[in-house]
Amino acid sequence: MLTRRQFSATALAAGLAVALAGPALAFPDKPVDYIIPFGPGGESDISARLQQPFFKEKFGQDLVISYKEGGGGAVGWSQLNGLSGDGHTIMGINLPHVVVQPATKDVGYTTDELVPVYWFHYTPDAIVVRADSQFQSLQDLIDYAKENPGRLTMSGSGKGTANHLAQVQFDGMADIKTTYVAFKGTGAAVTALLGGQVMAEWGYTTVGAAQGDKVRLLAVAMEERHPLFPDVPTFAELGYDMVGGAWRGIAVPSSVPEEQRQAWSDMIAEINADPDFVKKMQDGGFALSDVPYGEMDAFMAEREAQYTERAREAGIIN
Repeated sequence: MLTRRQFSATALAAGLAVALAGPALAFPDKPVDYIIPFGPGGESDISARLQQPFFKEKFGQDLVISYKEGGGGAVGWSQLNGLSGDGHTIMGINLPHVVVQPATKDVGYTTDELVPVYWFHYTPDAIVVRADSQFQSLQDLIDYAKENPGRLTMSGSGKGTANHLAQVQFDGMADIKTTYVAFKGTGAAVTALLGGQVMAEWGYTTVGAAQGDKVRLLAVAMEERHPLFPDVPTFAELGYDMVGGAWRGIAVPSSVPEEQRQAWSDMIAEINADPDFVKKMQDGGFALSDVPYGEMDAFMAEREAQYTERAREAGIIN
């Protein structure tokens, strides 16, 4: 048992240690620059704007969103490591873009140079048709494709994208041959579908959320059905082991210290766990994911192997 004098001495020593260490520094301690490497209005922008109020409420600072578009994100990602490393600059990051782009040509960055700290959601791949389509089910579409090799046209957003790689993967799984028609962005791919230029679309669950009764989803690439579309089966339910889509996350410049990288991972995880945020994301057709900084190396290695293989099958890389 400590005497009063011993207790006082111990308390004094503890207080002195705290005083010498100084108060814990708050982070972030100023507004954060949140750069979206695409134009305004897209799904990366929508995601960031959904995160804004939750970040302000939880951490007391503003997320100031700006845009650095070009090259399907490559312009922004090629400049990321030249930005401030004080931890108050972050950038949206996407898969499969950051794997496929540098594998096809020199885009000013390599996958390994980027520092993702958290993957917070993905837009699940989905086969989308018009509401008046002859295809009432995924099997209807497969049967048509088998009977008419190459005649089934499907729009999608770009080449080497999640849409394109999904088409390659599913054609192989279902033993069919479809014709993928690349458009510049999801919006243009949807317009082509609604206008009858194509018979179906490799889109996302977000297309179903945005278009409502104009379209019908035949299947979604998720482990479980999306809460917004409880009647739409997953590909897995129908016998096709297919889960994926376009992933979105947060990256920081490579000069950001480990402590702040982990801090960002923890902050995004806290937002992702908020029930109100979860509801807003699901209502928009998104599917939440939680890949923290500590699991990043293994996750990226797995994704890089998968995307590279599919890109080779698509003839995008050698």
